[in-house]
Parts: sequence; structure tokens; C-alpha cells
Amino acid sequence: MSQQDPGSSERVTMSDVQLLLKKKDEIEAQIKAYYEVLEDQKGVGMNEPLVDVEGYPRDDVDIYQVRTARHNIICLQNDHKALMLQVEEALHQLHAWEKEKREKDEVEAQVEARSQSQASLRPFARVNTVTPASPASFSANECGFFFFSAAKGLQVDDEIVEFGSVNTHNFQSLQNIATVVQHSEGKPLSVTVLRGGVRLHLGLTPKRWTGKGLLGCNILPLQR
Repeated sequence: MSQQDPGSSERVTMSDVQLLLKKKDEIEAQIKAYYEVLEDQKGVGMNEPLVDVEGYPRDDVDIYQVRTARHNIICLQNDHKALMLQVEEALHQLHAWEKEKREKDEVEAQVEARSQSQASLRPFARVNTVTPASPASFSANECGFFFFSAAKGLQVDDEIVEFGSVNTHNFQSLQNIATVVQHSEGKPLSVTVLRGGVRLHLGLTPKRWTGKGLLGCNILPLQR
């Protein structure tokens, strides 16, 4: 049995392991049967001599039957050893695949829970004004390039769902947003807004500029 990637389509299944264990039991039963043959032959076992003290073949045992049983036992024991290696490898592959699947399921569950959590968040504030060419008027994409179009930054009437670590569950006052902005000066700040019913994710960078504040926008809390 060759080593397989736990994620491959030809992965080891529990049925494969059960078939190997069934074959193991069959080999062990055959070995036991041949040992019983030796026991019936005066208990000669695997190492008792088959000649008498004078060097002649013993006449109290069936020498051919004893030799055949011994040969078969040796062959079956070798088969059993090789089979146990296959069982060990199969169990290793099976456990590796189950671990990979369990970890994948956990990640998917976390992603789903995060998505549901985000989907359940309600807006808690609204953008009242945005000064043109201010840090709030443009956003950075994943590669760090800035979009200076107003459509890429905050817009008036955007409803804020998440502002850094602030969301509807922990928002108490605009001071929460001010604190996040101050602590994020010069660093990307993730902001999620609802714009025309569409959820958008923006990357704002609070910083010093020619205007007032670090962003250049005004935000008002929504009435609850």
C-alpha cells in the first residue's frame, strides 16, 4: 500500500482498514491451525529435531506433515508482518485525513460564524460630511494603492457598520470612534459601511493633512 495524500481522491477509508484487519484475522487463524498440527505430532513445535539420537528420521511423527506445517507457518508469519505494516500505514493515513477534515470543518465553521456575525451587525452611525481630498475621501486596496476617487472612500450618508474595533455591540458614543482614529494614525483602518443597501469594506488611513482632524469627515450617531 503506497503512501497517499490525505486530501487525495484515493484516500484510505475505514472499509479498507476493516478489510486488512479481516485478512489479518484469517492469517492468524491459519497460523493457529498449523501450530495445532505440530502439537498433534508429539508437540514437536518449530524447533524440535526430526531425527533420533542415531540420526535417523523419527518414526513417531509425520515428517512431511511437520515440515509442511513449519514452512507454512514461517510464510504466514512473514505475510502477517507485512500486513501489519499495511494496517499501521492505513490507520495513519485515515487518522491524518480525519484530522485534516476536522480542521477544515472547524475553519469553515469559524468563517460561517464570522460571516453570520458580521451580517447581523446593524449600522450605528452615519457620515454627515466628507471634505474633498481628505484622508476619509480615499481608500487603500489590498496592495496598498490608494484610490483618490470619492467613490472609493467615505461618502455622505454612508452608514457605518464597523469602524475598526467599534460596532453596534460596543458603540457608546462618538468618543469610541475618535479613540480608534487617534490610535490608528498612520496605519490602515478597516471600516465597513452600508451604501445604498450594499455592504462595502474600506481601508482608511488617519493622518495629518492640511485640513482639520486626522480623517476630514463628520460622523453622527444613528438614533436607536
